[in-house]
Amino acid sequence: MNTFYEHGASEDILYLNKPHLGTDVLINVVKNIRKDIEKCGDVRFETKLVDIIIEDNQLKEVVLENNEGTYKEKVDQLVLAIGHSARKTYEMLYQKQLEISQKAFAVGMRIEHSQEFINKSQYGKFYDHPALKAADYKLAVHTSQKRGVYTFCMCPGGFVIPAATGKEQIVVNGMSPSNRGTAWSNSGMVVEVHPEDCAKMTGDENEDALSVMRFQEQFEKNCWQQGNMKQTAPAQRMSDFVNKHLSYDLPKSSYAPGLISSPLHFWMPEFVSTRLQEGFKTFGKNAHGFLTNEAVMIAAETRTSSPVRILRDRETFQHVRIAGLFPCGEGAGYAGGIVSAGIDGERCAEMAAEYAKK
Repeated sequence: MNTFYEHGASEDILYLNKPHLGTDVLINVVKNIRKDIEKCGDVRFETKLVDIIIEDNQLKEVVLENNEGTYKEKVDQLVLAIGHSARKTYEMLYQKQLEISQKAFAVGMRIEHSQEFINKSQYGKFYDHPALKAADYKLAVHTSQKRGVYTFCMCPGGFVIPAATGKEQIVVNGMSPSNRGTAWSNSGMVVEVHPEDCAKMTGDENEDALSVMRFQEQFEKNCWQQGNMKQTAPAQRMSDFVNKHLSYDLPKSSYAPGLISSPLHFWMPEFVSTRLQEGFKTFGKNAHGFLTNEAVMIAAETRTSSPVRILRDRETFQHVRIAGLFPCGEGAGYAGGIVSAGIDGERCAEMAAEYAKK
C-alpha cells in the first residue's frame, strides 16, 4: 500500500479497512511504477515470450517475439508472472512437459443492481446521507453439493466491462472509478468449479493439466454464441434465473456493448446454474430484498483465478525441476487477487535475488 501511495494513490488507502484505488487513478500509478523500473532495467512493449530453452534442467535462454521477428536472449533467471489468461504460454509449457497441473477456480456471472438499491439495503433510511459513500456487500454460502457460491470483486458505483482476451469469447469484469460515482453497483457472483466437474461439460475423459482451461474456453465460447457472436452479453433478470423464466426485457445497464436477453439457466452447465440458484435463494433469505428481478445477471465471469498451477518448490520458489525459473502470482496459480499477487511477486523477487548471489 505504501508503494501505491508513493506512486500517486490517495493517502486514505493506508488506513481504510477496504482500500480502493480506482481504475482511473491506477492508470497513472502503474505509469509511475514503470518509470521507476526503467531506472534500472527495460520495459519492452509489444514483446512476448514464445519459448524457453532448457539444458540439463537449467534455464539457458528465452525466445522473444516483437514486430520485427523473433530473437533469443541468454538468461539464467526468469520470473514468470504471466497473469491468469496466458493460455498460449500454458500451452507452450505443457508441450515442453514442464510440471504443471489443473486446479479449481470459479465461474459465474456479474450481478448488477442500482447503487441506490444497495445503499438502501445497507444504510436504511440514511441511504442518501452525504457523509456515506457508495455501499458495498460481501456474500458467501456453501451449497448442499459442497461447493462455495460467493461474491467476488465487488464494485460499488462502478461499471461492468468487456474483458475478453481472444476471438470468439465473451468475458465480463467489473471496475469502479475512484469516486465510485456511477448509478450502478456490480459484483462477480461465482461458484467453485473443481477439475472433476469440467469433464461433464467438455466430455474429455482423458484429463490432463489443461482440462480445466479447456472448460473455461468452452464456457466463454458458448457465451459468445449466446451473445449473437458479438460482444453483446447474454443476460437475465435475477429472479427469472432462479425460477427458470425467460426475461422478456432487461433493465438499463452500465455494460457499454449492450445486453441481450438469454436463458442463462438453460444453456449454462447444470452444475453451475443449479448451485448458483441455490446460493441466490440463500442470499435472498439472509439479505432481505437482495434476490430481486430488478437485478440483472450478465454472463460470463470466468477469470477469477488461473485454471492452471505451475509447480514450484515451497522454499526456493523455483520450478520443481527447472533451476532459475520462478513461477509467480495469479498466472502460476499462487495468488487470487491484486494484493496476494503483489505479495507473491515480492517474495519471488527476494528468492530470485538470493539465487543471483550463488
